[in-house]
Formats: sequence, structure tokens, C-alpha cells
Amino acid sequence: MNKYPHLFSPIMIGGQYFKNRIFNSPTGVAIDPERYCVGYYERKAIGGAASVCIGDGCPNIAGRARKSQINLWDPTYRQSLADLAHSITRHGAVASMEILDAGNCSFYSNGVLGYDLYGPVEGISSTGAPIKMMDEDKIMEVIDQHAKAALYCKNCGFNMVTIHGGHGWLITQFLSDENTRNDKWGGSIENRARLANAIIDRIHQVCGRNFPVEIRIVGDEVYDGGYNIEFGIDVAKQLEGHADLIHVSTGSHEVLDVFTVTHPSMFLPDGCNVKYAAEIKKHIKTTPIATVGALADPEQLEEIIATGQADVVELARGLICDPDLPVKLMTGRDDEVRQCMRCLYCFSKHMHSDVINCAINPEIGHEYELNNNQIAQPNALKKVLVAGGGMAGMQAALEASERGHEVILCEKSDSLGGALRCEKKVPFKEKLDRYIELQKHLIEKDGRIDVRLNTEVTPELAREIKPDVILAALGSRPVKPKIPGIDGPNVFGAEEIYYHPEKAGKNVAILGGGLVGMELAIFLSMLGSKCTVIEMLPDLNAGGNNLHALAIHGQLKKYGIHATTGTKALEITDKGVLCEYLGTKPSDKFMYDMPKYYPDAESGTHLYEADTVIYAVGQRPLREESDALRECAPEYYSIGDCIVPKDIWTATTNAYYIARDLGRY
Repeated sequence: MNKYPHLFSPIMIGGQYFKNRIFNSPTGVAIDPERYCVGYYERKAIGGAASVCIGDGCPNIAGRARKSQINLWDPTYRQSLADLAHSITRHGAVASMEILDAGNCSFYSNGVLGYDLYGPVEGISSTGAPIKMMDEDKIMEVIDQHAKAALYCKNCGFNMVTIHGGHGWLITQFLSDENTRNDKWGGSIENRARLANAIIDRIHQVCGRNFPVEIRIVGDEVYDGGYNIEFGIDVAKQLEGHADLIHVSTGSHEVLDVFTVTHPSMFLPDGCNVKYAAEIKKHIKTTPIATVGALADPEQLEEIIATGQADVVELARGLICDPDLPVKLMTGRDDEVRQCMRCLYCFSKHMHSDVINCAINPEIGHEYELNNNQIAQPNALKKVLVAGGGMAGMQAALEASERGHEVILCEKSDSLGGALRCEKKVPFKEKLDRYIELQKHLIEKDGRIDVRLNTEVTPELAREIKPDVILAALGSRPVKPKIPGIDGPNVFGAEEIYYHPEKAGKNVAILGGGLVGMELAIFLSMLGSKCTVIEMLPDLNAGGNNLHALAIHGQLKKYGIHATTGTKALEITDKGVLCEYLGTKPSDKFMYDMPKYYPDAESGTHLYEADTVIYAVGQRPLREESDALRECAPEYYSIGDCIVPKDIWTATTNAYYIARDLGRY
């Protein structure tokens, strides 16, 4: 008997059959190159999602917020869209297309292509461009464009469309208080919802009543000045009977402070936005309700459906991290589900490169070749010695064993997991600890990997084992800065404090404004310490993960954590840290990078009082220790942090593909 009967009960929506209640929420992956787009979405259909929604379709050339949006007015995309739809439906999933008109936020169409901005009322955009008020003819044109786009998708093989009516795009602009029109398209809630209903009704006229139309709305904008849940309920009431599925989200893309609530960060609890859908569902009798946001835990997914909080659960990052989540639950392999850490690496990477990768799933971004078995099986099976049981070592051992090689995994400590085990006590790193435990469980479950704890791989041991291949995953160690007073009794490395937070006093100075230092400041602040972060460079550094940087910024503000950049530590005493201001200012970076923090003065010195000083200034790769093993096997590869300390994605991806390459010769 399935452990998740409610989650796997089928549902009819608008005449369309869905095999379960797990829908893939739209994520914007550009259709060019087509093979990457097809592979990315098809993988979720292969994994068992009932519906897979393609993100970022646009119904007209003037309504594009981003270059990467899919042109749903351009017939030259017909073959690509047909291939995309078929890649989903042939696996038994419903193919859906999101339709998004950005309205007065059509920054690409305006700033690059030169089209006018239109919205419900006149105004000035956040980029300084004039906004024209849509007249009746323009409104009717937009309604017709949405319907034509939906029909285009239907003719290409899609089974449903999702109208994006939230997050500050065109429909939200009509719904919001900024719509001060005095005609039938503004004023009352009925009038403000008229555009959304007219679009839905027109699509039903053109595509047929059995072609379902989902609409994403905002249940609560969750910021001062935005609308609340009571208004969200009123919006949903207006849509009932028009939309076939009401998909409840939160927030606005134009308000940075709530970006990581719309897309929940690791600092928020699982399913943090479900309450908005649940509240709306109490007031809606005939139209199914979907919920979205921070959903990956199987027990919670089942509970949401079983208790009537929503009729459908929509997962974006949950199915990026583990596209096989549905089929794993269905086949009793829920212990193998890889749950999203909500590190926002996927979304941040997409904003920089239009490619989505996952920090803990090295397949993501390479689905096409993996789906189509373009990586050959080994020609020769090898005896593989993996030296080091951290992130890279565990991933390499699992993949090498999966490929049929004989694997010996040695770890010099008494447990697998590597340096990141030190963060086990950190509440917002619970998902990281769960991932480490999952990897350990999968290694044990594999049954073929020879795990040797308390075993340091020396050249002597390596020669005794006589492997064909050595994968050196020895990692890195913290750098101890050369500052007078660094060996004082009040000074600790970040790793030691993560293991023993009770050693930190009430007034803490942290040297280093990278991820380790900032997250440690947040953790200690949760425990009651007052923290100051001191960074010598002009900017705090979130390691390139610009969206996690926004989440960190919110936590720094929440806990009153002081940060000073362009500030050099000169000496540590029992009173604190004597610092010199370097006169450098924050750099001008991409808008979603770490918000700016400034030095506390132009020049001079200052003593930051602290009873505890912690250094978190970087990691030293164990290259020499790794290189000592280079001549101990015919094949040798360094993987993970012993090359260059970076991030989890780099370590796991590097390990995964090097392990896949073994045995070609």
C-alpha cells in the first residue's frame, strides 16, 4: 500500500486528467538551445510529475521582461514547442505553458527593443521610462493575444496553460491599488479582476471548455504597502468559476525584501507559504487550489492534500533537486529522496547564465545527454580508491560504484561528511545535514562500497591497496590569518565555534565577510550574541550566489548584525579587534548581488570591542597532501576542495563526472 494515498490520488481539472497531485511549477528556461530545454523539462515528466509547466512564455512582443522569454506569437517556434510538449506528454504527464505579460515591467521590450510600456494607469517605471495607460482597444488586444497564445500552445500539443497573474506582472498591476482607473477595468475588486477573467474566458472560448486554464495569483504580498490575505481571498473569489485551477503564491518580483519569501530561502520553514493557499481554500468551493513554495518533504506534501489545505502541490526547486521525487515516493524509495536545501543556487545560476544547475544534483543542466544515454558505459572496470569522505568523496564513490567499479572509500575521521559536518547544529542548515545523511545512507544501501573510517590514505596504504585509480578528495583546511594576537585565548576558528557555539561570548567580532563568516554571525545571533562582521575587501561575498545574498542580508537586518567592509584587522587583544579603515568603497555590482555595506569611517583606526574573536578568512586546499598520492596508482585525479575550495556544486559536479569518465581505457 502506498504511504502517500492522497498525494497519488488522480484529479480532474477542467476536463483534463492528472495522475497525481504533484505538479511541476513553472521555471523559466529559454527554449534556445532546444535540446537543453527539452532535456530539462522532460526529466521531470520521466520522474513522475503529473504536470510539467514551461515557464516564461510571452503572448506579445511588447510584453517581455526578459530576452529569454518564449515567443508565443512567433510561428517559427512551432516545431520546437511541439517537440517540447511531446517530450512531456509521451511520459504520461500533462504539458502546460505559462503565459506572462509583464505590463509596465516589460523592461526588455522597452529598454532593448524600444516598445512603449503599458499599464493600467500612467506613471514612471522603476527604470525611469514613461508608462502609458492602456485604453479599451489595447486591453482587448492583450486579451486576444493571450487567447491566441493559448491556442498556439494547444496546437503544439500542450494540454493546459498557466496565466501568470501574480508577482507584479500585468494582471497584478490591474488587481493592485495602483489601478486607480474609473472605468470598468478599475475601482472595485470585480472591475480590477475583470482583465484576468476576460483572458481566462476568452481562452476557453478559443480552446474549448475542456482545455484547463490555471492562474497563479498572490495570496498575500507580504510587504508593507502590499495587499494582504483578505484581499487575496477576494481576488480568488472573483476568479472562481472562471479559472480551472487557482495557484496561490506570495510576494512581488519588484520588492527585493520579499524575493526570498516568494522563493523561500533556507531561513524559512518548509511550506512557509502554504497557509495562504489554505486560507483561500476555505472560501472557494468549486475551483481547486494549488500551493507552492518550499515544498519537498514527502510527509508534508501528503499532509497538505490529506488535510484539505490545497488540492495540488506545486514544486519548482523540489523537482529541480530531485526530478524522481514522485516515482521514488510511489515505489517505496522515499528514503532516497534528495530534498532541496533552498540555497537558491539554481535560481542564482539561472540569472547569471540562463542555465539551471543544482548544488546537490550534478545531473541538473545535463539532462538531455543523460536522458538519452549519451555517456557510454565503462569499457573496463577499475579498482577505485577514494581518499576522503566529504562532499566530493561521497559523490565520487556513489557514482563509481553505480558504474560497476570496485570502490574503497577511506576517511581519516570517524564519520563521513567532511568539513561541513561542523554545521550540524545550525537550524537553517538542517537540509544540508539531511543531504549529508542521505549520501551516507545511499553509500550504506549500495552495499558494494568498502567504507573504511579512521583510515588516512597515505602513500604506504595506497601502495598496499594497489588501486587502478586514486580519487583524491582530501578537501581543505581553514586559513589562520597572521595577525598579532591571533593565538589569544579569546580567538577561535569558525569551524571550532560551529562545533562548540557555547565557546562564543555575548559580544563577538568575526573576521571575514564571506559565506562562512556571515552565516556564523546569523547563527550566533540566534543564540543571543551580538555580532560584528569585519571584511577587508570592499564587499561582503556570498560566493556568487546573489539570491542567497539577499536572504543573508535580510537576516543581518533582522538580528541587527553590524558589518563593516574595507576594514583591515591590525591586532587582536583581550578587548577586541583593532582595525584600520582602508578608504575603499563597495563596488558597483549586478543589482541582485550582496547589498552594499560600508566602512564605518573614511580612514583611521578603531577598536571593535569583543570578548570573542572568530576568524573565517578562507580555506587552504590540501594540494601537497593530495599530490603525495599521485604516483601510487596508474590513474590519479584530484577532486573537490583540494583543487580550489569553492562550493558544494563544484565539488559534487566535479566528482560525479570524473567518476563517470572512469573505465574508458
